[in-house]
Amino acid sequence: MSRLLNKTAVVTGGNSGIGLATAREFIAEGAKVIITGRSQASLDKAVAELGSQAYGVIADASSIADIGKLRQRVAAIFPKVDVVFVNAGIAKFSPIEGVTEAFFDEQFDINVKGAYFTIQQLLPLMNDGGSIVLNTSINAHIGMPNASVYAATKAALLTLAKNLSAELLPRKIRVNAVSPGPVATPLHEKLVPAEALEETAAGIRSLIPLGRFGTPEEIARIAVFFASDDSSFVLGAELIADGGMATL
Repeated sequence: MSRLLNKTAVVTGGNSGIGLATAREFIAEGAKVIITGRSQASLDKAVAELGSQAYGVIADASSIADIGKLRQRVAAIFPKVDVVFVNAGIAKFSPIEGVTEAFFDEQFDINVKGAYFTIQQLLPLMNDGGSIVLNTSINAHIGMPNASVYAATKAALLTLAKNLSAELLPRKIRVNAVSPGPVATPLHEKLVPAEALEETAAGIRSLIPLGRFGTPEEIARIAVFFASDDSSFVLGAELIADGGMATL
């Protein structure tokens, strides 16, 4: 396949899970890809796995100082960028009574502020007609106990897709969002104690009409659609990929 032939892409949080799967799909479609992450060791491992079309750049989505260096670090590899997949994020859950300012700020700092200023830093490098893809969540649409802060961060990204699409019309840069339901990734495995993992997973599967978790590769293929000219008439849109959990 060659839907992204001769394109350059940046995937934030690209060293594992959906980010790594998306970087792999982008490369399979012909792109050269920069992945970002907080750990040099995990970046090096992911780049080695992805091969010669992949490059790693240290960037902590929780640090404005780090994000401020992102443009320079990316430009040293790719003077121009065609695609940005804003994927770096965290998920933490708590009843409202247990939410502290630090808990609240951590998720908004990474999921919203980090995403926003990452886009701001990379926009000067983006070619007109490029594509920005935001990784959001069905939690922006469904009511779930203990998810109020996380869901709010993802809802903020959905409004960002619409407003930035309107703002970037003169440059024909499209901003779209993919909203996954439960996906089998290391991020979700960290949310539940190991001894309760299977019981919790079974409970979640019972809520999914398809009866299974999604895979990172399934979400990655949607990111490829938004990144490529296949979606050239689509902007400010959201594609929910949740096995029917929020849509049926």
